[in-house]
Amino acid sequence: MSSSASVWLVVVLAVLAANLPFINERCFALFAIQRFSLVKPFWLRIVEIIVLYVFVGEFGFALERNAGNAFPQGWEFYAISFCLFIVLGFPGFVYRYLRRDHV
Repeated sequence: MSSSASVWLVVVLAVLAANLPFINERCFALFAIQRFSLVKPFWLRIVEIIVLYVFVGEFGFALERNAGNAFPQGWEFYAISFCLFIVLGFPGFVYRYLRRDHV
């Protein structure tokens, strides 16, 4: 896979993963949560975002290692990339809390 294609793959995966917690009421879009009523609590959405950020980051590092040029990253990289991940999830947040009619 070319480096350009792998970059776009990571960007598309990040956009989908950042919006996933806000689009559905299942945990990681797989597990139904019976303990809570019909609405997934906000703290669980934050936990999902953090776990999905780590997943997308590991996927990106795997692609980078596969290309043969993995570079060490400092805390600044993780801080900026997490903020970018949060910004990528903004459309899902707007849909969930600002635009959608609540029951």
